Order: sequence, then structure tokens, then C-alpha cells
Amino acid sequence: MKILVVSDSHGDRDILVELRDKYKESMDQLFHCGDSELEASDDIWKAFITVRGNMDFDQRYELEQTVDVGSNRVFMAHGHYLDVKSSMVPLLEAAKRNKANFAFFGHSHELGVEKRDGILLLNPGSILQPRGKYHVQTYAIVEMDERGITVSYYDRSHQPVEGLVVRFSKM
Repeated sequence: MKILVVSDSHGDRDILVELRDKYKESMDQLFHCGDSELEASDDIWKAFITVRGNMDFDQRYELEQTVDVGSNRVFMAHGHYLDVKSSMVPLLEAAKRNKANFAFFGHSHELGVEKRDGILLLNPGSILQPRGKYHVQTYAIVEMDERGITVSYYDRSHQPVEGLVVRFSKM
């Protein structure tokens, strides 16, 4: 399984087109974790699964999505209504309720990944306005095989961000 996760593009449609064109054939799924600031009817969403962020005012977006990708289940929410800036517990509980083994979110613009209770919690950072320790515009690629899960962060030039590869043992 190979998945691309991006978030918080805040009106930058061009980067989403670029990601789609570069990765649509090599990924099992593309996810956008909200705050695109694009219309829900935009053609770009034919390639991505997305959710509504706090800056997405088009009510046609779902607040959250749960999607099966192969034998894995992904729960995705922007995270603003789950208070992800304060705690991962509400996100983790939502992922458990949805029987997901992955939970993707955005909102904080701070990249991060951890595994709790067998669920991988992933924030790809912001592709436009990064915050936190790593002030790099990023997206993430998640790869899962028989050995485990590898999460790699990439910058807007599609280059791996040095030191930002995290490996987890098989779930």
C-alpha cells in the first residue's frame, strides 16, 4: 500500500495539480486533510479524498471520511473540531470508533506521526504555511509492506526532507 497525504494548501490549487500529476499512477490513494479553500465541485477532487477544514466554507465537504485502502482503513478529519492542537485523544477515539488503523489530520500546520494503540496518527504538515519545529512546506507518503510502515516527508520540490523518515513495525 502506498498513500500520499497533504493538507492545508490554502488556495494553492497548482500544488495539488502537481501532486496529482506526479503521483496518481504510483499511489493507491491521495488524501487531502482540509483547508484547501477550493470549491467542493473542483475537478481536482476526482483524484483526492478530502474533508472540510475550518477555512473551507463550502458545506458540501464532509467533516470526516473513513475509507478502505486495500486491507487498511483510514479515518480522516481536518482536526479543528477534534481539538488536535491540544490533544490526540479525540482523534484517536474517533479512529477507534471507525475501526481505522490510520488517522490522517491537518489544522495545526505541524507535521508529525506517531503510533498509539495500534493506530498510526499522521499530520502531513502544511504544503503552504508550515509551523512548528520543521519550518518546511511538506506532504507525506505512507508505505506499508510485510516489514511495516514507512512515513516519508517531502518538500514542495518533491525531495525527501532529510531526517524525516519514520518507520514502524507491522501493526
